[in-house]
Amino acid sequence: MHALVIDDSRAMRKVLSKILGDLGFSVVEAGNGQEALERMQSEAVDLALIDWNMPVMNGYEFLQAVRAQPSWADVRLMMVTTETGIEEMTKALAAGADEYVMKPFTKSDLVSKLGLMGFRREATP
Repeated sequence: MHALVIDDSRAMRKVLSKILGDLGFSVVEAGNGQEALERMQSEAVDLALIDWNMPVMNGYEFLQAVRAQPSWADVRLMMVTTETGIEEMTKALAAGADEYVMKPFTKSDLVSKLGLMGFRREATP
């Protein structure tokens, strides 16, 4: 499985990439939504973890752009963000996010949400 981690924080990208890598995903990273769309043009992606607040193109705009493309209909999208308001969560889910995780989170929080999305691959020994 291939995952795309989108966050303007390099440290957060590394944390998320490590967790996904431990679960058996191959991971690519992007620093904003526009860079992520460019990555998706050339790389197959099964899952994207998306920060909301980023320069150039924010996570909500990225979410809308992906859901507007029929060819990306099967890509699973999870918002991973500091936006903790019910309004933001509702807005993201209505726009097509499959799950929503609030920062700070634990590895088990993320693994649990991935399980709800159908990604149940266990870490390799």
